[in-house]
Amino acid sequence: MIRSLFTAATGMTGQQIEQDVIANNLANINTVGFKKSRANFQDLMYQVLTKAGSTSSTGIQLPAGIELGMGVKAISTQKIFTQGDYVQTGNSLDLAIEGDGFFQIDDGAGKTLYTRAGNFKMNKDGNIVNSEGLLLTPTINIPSNTVVITIDKTGSVSVTDQQGTVSQVGQIQLARFVNPAGLTSIGRNLFDKTDASGEPIVGNPGVDGRGTISQYFLEMSNVNVIDEMVKMIVGQRNYEINSKAVQTADAMLGIINNLKG
Repeated sequence: MIRSLFTAATGMTGQQIEQDVIANNLANINTVGFKKSRANFQDLMYQVLTKAGSTSSTGIQLPAGIELGMGVKAISTQKIFTQGDYVQTGNSLDLAIEGDGFFQIDDGAGKTLYTRAGNFKMNKDGNIVNSEGLLLTPTINIPSNTVVITIDKTGSVSVTDQQGTVSQVGQIQLARFVNPAGLTSIGRNLFDKTDASGEPIVGNPGVDGRGTISQYFLEMSNVNVIDEMVKMIVGQRNYEINSKAVQTADAMLGIINNLKG
């Protein structure tokens, strides 16, 4: 009976983690380039009272044994890198990746970070930066006499000056990962590589499996509100079921404690 108390408690803890993940997904429904997370669980160790295939007292082999599970635990939270909805903005520095890949961002200390958020801007020096002022890498500088910025699907950045002269000023490159789910989220729409993600495979958009660039568009969050609400309701019911198991085990213990000789 004591075992069932702790087993049900692990279920309640697991559902709390599930609700935390869902709440973060819903909170970021309007975050550009946000990728939803999913909590993954696994069962805990088992107490084997009778091993399957063992022999009974009558010499008959038992086809099944008795194993009592100890509950559940969260094993990981996994980013789901499905495509988010596209929104047309008309802003020349709003970029969306159609397909696989990440923009590369310099963190200011020489380290490269990665993002799907393409809502870029220009700083006072004419460099293309993200919303926090961190440089897009490779660095691209827009001349001060530019009147039109054109970015094609392959990431080539061209500008038209006041005299109508067109010139190329840079090339956007994207990074792919063998296992993007292995990237670690550091907040601010940024990811960092890990041993699990592997090293970035960097190159021009549209080459070797990398997606293409769509100018004047943004990729929004891939969170589906209906799916998250359904999961929230299911998680709430699962929490109630586990709490009911705790109450039932406690009631049975109360009956035992009240036994009189």
